[in-house]
Amino acid sequence: MEIIKTDENRFDDLQDYPFEPKYVSCDGFQMHTVDEGVNENEVVLMLHGEPTWSFLYRKILPIVRDAGFRVVAPDFIGFAKSDKPVDKSVYTYQQHMDWMAAFLRKMNLKNITLFCQDWGGLIGLRLAAEHEHRFKRIVAANTFLLTGDFKMPKAFFAWRLY
Repeated sequence: MEIIKTDENRFDDLQDYPFEPKYVSCDGFQMHTVDEGVNENEVVLMLHGEPTWSFLYRKILPIVRDAGFRVVAPDFIGFAKSDKPVDKSVYTYQQHMDWMAAFLRKMNLKNITLFCQDWGGLIGLRLAAEHEHRFKRIVAANTFLLTGDFKMPKAFFAWRLY
């Protein structure tokens, strides 16, 4: 499968983003993550929305880390520093769930406080439900949880086409 990798130097001039890039292999793709702090008993997992990436959390991440938490903020596959498959058909909700489940396993994250917003909530809330033994708190903002018992409104499909 053809994959686009964005060169690290494309991010050199970013202000307020001094984080060392780290990568985790998730089902054959490289997922970039910010991983700051060392407290394994208090992990904050920050999941971004669409069309953002871990850069969204650049201001709050050091504050949370300095308060004594380990902070992990991945870029979903297809975003920012993570691998970007060219084939659009791989970008399904289930595939993002599978990549994030692989990420949790590889990072062996537990004692997690989930901080999620927008599409990060669609993935993160289900992730917490399916891996509840790894999570202890949830902070959800500007998001919702899909139940599958209603059809997506026409406005969603119009947005997707846009």
